Amino acid sequence: MKKQKVVIALGGNAIQSGDATAEAQQRALEKTARQLVDFIEKGIDIIISHGNGPQVGNILLQQAAADSVKNPAMPLDTCGAMSQGMIGYWMQNAMDKVLKERGIFRNVVTVVTRVVVDQNDPAFLNPTKPIGPFYSKAEAQKMSEATGTVFKEDAGRGWRRVVPSPKPVNIQEHSVINALVEQGSIVISVGGGGIPVVETEEGLVGIEAVIDKDFASQKLAELVDADALIILTAVDNVYIDFNKPTQKKLEDITIEELKAYIKGGHFAEGSMLPKVEAAIQFAETNPERKTIITSLDLALNAIEGKSGTVVTLKGAPVLS
Repeated sequence: MKKQKVVIALGGNAIQSGDATAEAQQRALEKTARQLVDFIEKGIDIIISHGNGPQVGNILLQQAAADSVKNPAMPLDTCGAMSQGMIGYWMQNAMDKVLKERGIFRNVVTVVTRVVVDQNDPAFLNPTKPIGPFYSKAEAQKMSEATGTVFKEDAGRGWRRVVPSPKPVNIQEHSVINALVEQGSIVISVGGGGIPVVETEEGLVGIEAVIDKDFASQKLAELVDADALIILTAVDNVYIDFNKPTQKKLEDITIEELKAYIKGGHFAEGSMLPKVEAAIQFAETNPERKTIITSLDLALNAIEGKSGTVVTLKGAPVLS
């Protein structure tokens, strides 16, 4: 019987619980690893993706604080690569520890992943993703005039630099990632949505942008022919009218039903909306595929059809 292959996109709470120290984040990842290894014990091959918002934000702050002629700050794409290596390293150690405790011998590897975007993506005309520290309006205006970067006011807290968030069109390392999985490795990849790159005559070039982690995970799941994409978040299910008296939990749902809820404005941008859009995109690629949106605690139950919001093309049950 063919083994199931699943891409698991971890939410921020799987890495950080309010304490930004390396020790606290490693403890959080060890708890996460214990639940991910449950998939391995069930005979399911997993590819792990993750966010990096707080971590790359801290790296950007550190770069800005140390910026000088002799020690210039690194660009955003390079900081993204730093965060991929850092979080991947922590997760490898956490997974190795849990695998050893359970007597399972598997290689765990992090792939620093480049994600190709279209340099003509409309997102480049309207930067929306805030990154880095807060500035006063005067400071932001001065830097914008000097560098051409775009700043926007952020919820009354100050002004922050904003960068484009283009959609992924290819995962450069997808064939390598798939080969590693086929050889029995547990792979950590597309961290933070991957490093955004564009194709040029000279080769791939990194750009100042941030790719949504769930869209990058969806594209990877599609390219490696995964059976399922699991998007983990802070809630057990997707809801409409969330936190209202009319709140309704979504369980098994077709992409057409979910599109209707999107059209009705039920999901917040920057929160649940990209998750349900990524869920739809993956389910649309093949009637035998499904996307599950749920919490880390219920992830294994969800793949067994016992919990979570399950999105399929026609609502037919897949993957027992």
